[in-house]
Formats: sequence, structure tokens, C-alpha cells
Amino acid sequence: MTSKNLKVLFVINAGSGNNTIDWTSLVTNYFSNLSNTIDFYNLTPTCNISTIKAKIKLFKPDCVAAVGGDGTIKLVAECLIKTKILLGIIPAGSANGLAKELGISENPTKALDILLQAFSKKIHITRINEQLCIHLSDIGLNAYAMKEFEKQPIRGWWGYFVAALKVLWQNPLMEITLKIDEKSIKMKAEMIVIANATKYGNGVVINPVGKLGDKLFEVIVIKKISFIEIIKMAYSHGLLDPDKTEIFQTNALSMKTRRKVHFQIDGEYLGKVKEVNAFIAPNALQVIVPEV
Repeated sequence: MTSKNLKVLFVINAGSGNNTIDWTSLVTNYFSNLSNTIDFYNLTPTCNISTIKAKIKLFKPDCVAAVGGDGTIKLVAECLIKTKILLGIIPAGSANGLAKELGISENPTKALDILLQAFSKKIHITRINEQLCIHLSDIGLNAYAMKEFEKQPIRGWWGYFVAALKVLWQNPLMEITLKIDEKSIKMKAEMIVIANATKYGNGVVINPVGKLGDKLFEVIVIKKISFIEIIKMAYSHGLLDPDKTEIFQTNALSMKTRRKVHFQIDGEYLGKVKEVNAFIAPNALQVIVPEV
């Protein structure tokens, strides 16, 4: 397959982020002088994995490009598991965490240029409570902030910052039992991250040892929110204090909490849970990335 005959289906989430780009027009203009075959599927409140799969089956693309944020990528990826269809990413969300992880430009034209290179690699994903997670999932403070963010009239990172400040003093310590490699560990924490990637979309490196290509994911236990630790994660990327942040590597996790806690996967708030189970799914997706 070459870029000239790449057949691409664009799955567009017009509600992602806070931009007003007409993606259908932009993409159509980009391909106007090219020989590629393209088509569009616009996400609506009533669409689901089944309707997207039906469109994929009808169009038979070589690549399905998710135009949106991490939640949109997650939705499209669910449709491509166990297929040979490439996953393309056109960042259009508020954070675009996975795109940044993979080095995909947030500039629409540059992202389309990368797409047409059709240079791909296989990445692992995690299954968390029977849902796909490509990027990051967490319980506690960040998930709680995401819940409040959905209520904010302000979008983007300023809206998230306001939401985070609102919940910072309302987030009680979680009492948790982790089961990793047959070992049971009891601890208290403000937040726990299940990370296949290294950083959030805002650039905060939450998982300095993470690799999308290995057969492990990391469990980052933030025992206490610390300004110094946040500075390290966001800017200096120095060694984290093990008394405040502890990292475990594994291919499977079982986690139980004493009380229900806030929970999110790839930027999508999923309510409260008392139990989280996760395992790695190796080489599950073929993703188009910048050629190196």
C-alpha cells in the first residue's frame, strides 16, 4: 500500500475541543488534487461502535482517521481491534494526549501529511474494566476534576484548572488494596493512574518509565499531591519522591477501594467504581505515526 492509493475514512467529532474548524471542508480541500479515496462519518449523540463498524464494513478503508480528542480515538480504536486497518489520528481535542505522545502535530495540514505517509507501528493497549484504554486512566483527583470540568462553561485548560481547584480540597484520601503479581498491597492515595503512555495532554509527565511498545503498563500511586512533585512532572522531569509517588510495572492489576471513587479512561469520565481490573493486550493496534 502506498500513500497514493490509501483509502481513508475520517470519523469526525465536531464537538471535540473548542475549535470551530469545518473538518469536512478542510480535509476535502486537502485531498482535492490527490488520487486518494476518502469518506466521512460524523459522530452524533446516537451513534455507537456498531454504527461506526457498519460504515467501516461498507466503505472498506485502509485507514480510519479519528478527528477529535483521546475519547474519539478510543471510540475509533474499539472498531479496529483485531483488524488490519490502520488507525490515523488528526488531533482536534482539548488535550490530545495520545497525539502528543506519538509526536503527531496539532496543525491540521501537518497531521494530514503524517497520515499520508502511512508509516505505522503496532502499539499495546490496556483493557480496564472491559473497556479499551490506549493512553491513560485514573481514579481519584483527576477523574473528579474531569467530572466537574464537564459542568464548566469555560472549555480548554483554563476550564480544567478551575475544575481542579474546585475539587482539590474536596478529594478525600482513598483506601486501596492493589493486587500486582500475586502480591496484595494496602495503601492510601489521592490518585492512582494506570498508564500505557508517559504524559497527559498538558505535558505533565506522570509516567517517566512508560513505553507504548513494551508489554507492561505502569500503576502510578500518588500518595500526596505535592507542588514540588507537580513541578517535576510538568517541567524538570526529575526523580519523583517515593514517599509521595510510587510506580509499579505489571501486565495485570486488580484494585479495590473501600468507598466508591471517581474513574476516567482516556479523558472520558465513567462515574464511580469500587473495583478496577486491568490487563495488557499486546500489539493490538496498528497506528500511523511520524516517520523517523
